[in-house]
Amino acid sequence: MAITTCIFDAYGTLFDVAAAAREAASEPGRDAFAKHWTKVANDWRLKQLQYTWLRAVSSAHADFWEVTQNGLDWALEASGLDGDAELRERLLALYWELTAYPEVPQMLADLKARGMNTAILSNGSPDMLDGAVQSAGVQEFLDDVLSVESVGIFKPADVVYELVTKRFGCARDEVLFVSSNGWDAACATGYGFKTAWVNRANEPVDRMPWTPAVVLSDLTSIPNHAK
Repeated sequence: MAITTCIFDAYGTLFDVAAAAREAASEPGRDAFAKHWTKVANDWRLKQLQYTWLRAVSSAHADFWEVTQNGLDWALEASGLDGDAELRERLLALYWELTAYPEVPQMLADLKARGMNTAILSNGSPDMLDGAVQSAGVQEFLDDVLSVESVGIFKPADVVYELVTKRFGCARDEVLFVSSNGWDAACATGYGFKTAWVNRANEPVDRMPWTPAVVLSDLTSIPNHAK
């Protein structure tokens, strides 16, 4: 069936999750952090994701902002920076102002020019997602922003992916789901979506029962796959 609806994960897919740490590291007076920022950024993202999975399987849901703070606290402690309260607050503030990857605005504009439904489906809480969308300036290219908070469980629960078909009244095979997380793209494949994994880091394919239909290095060619 032809694709009518193109759905994007947010963090790491449309929005650069390393941007907060990168920006903070470039600021005057942060020489100590500049030596550790890549490790902090990577640890922060990994723990953020791990905590969503653990909360999902243990039925201990908290919103993504709490999980994001927990992940940062772990990452700062792992790099010996947990005593710097000002740095913590600065990193959290910058997380509300993440930049989009360079190809994102034109790619979304191309999809909308074709009459495609477009939306975000994210673990992010609604206020966080609103901040990111506004900061990136892509609100005009999105029909909706769907958050897991409406169902109270993180990806990859089926009930999260079901938000898309309920919102747009489409069949599963009419959806192209795009994520920078291999596990997310794989599980969306299992749900019945056509999928594209944006593998920016050139990582191995996750060992899952399903694999993404398409593997890309960035989002530029997404309109070519939304057919």
